[in-house]
Amino acid sequence: MPLTQVHTQPDPYAPFLLSQAIALGNLVFVSGQAAIGDDGAIVGKGDFDAQAEQAFQNLDRVLKAAGTDLRHVAKVTIFLTSMAHFPKIVELRRKWFSAPYPADTIVEVSGLYSPEAMIEIEAIATLPGAQA
Repeated sequence: MPLTQVHTQPDPYAPFLLSQAIALGNLVFVSGQAAIGDDGAIVGKGDFDAQAEQAFQNLDRVLKAAGTDLRHVAKVTIFLTSMAHFPKIVELRRKWFSAPYPADTIVEVSGLYSPEAMIEIEAIATLPGAQA
């Protein structure tokens, strides 16, 4: 099966030499989506709520570019620089996902790709109509 690179326009991830997502068969593997704006800069420096909202928006955007959406996410991994933000993540999961909610791992890390980044979300989704 060929790997198909997925990217949005503009693609703020291109300078980092990574794919925003890779489609393989009926699955889409999404790279960590952080609070990166179209200009490649962090959105909401020092503001977790703004960063989390942007990260979920970026996840939604790359899934749509791949031909799927948040309803087809099977697994997410959310990296936080502080577990103090866990209640906000529960709130955002309710906003962005619906039942059945995806399998989820939330991990506190000492740092992300940039000192200003406070959240990063990676996901695995299926393409609509995919058969198991």
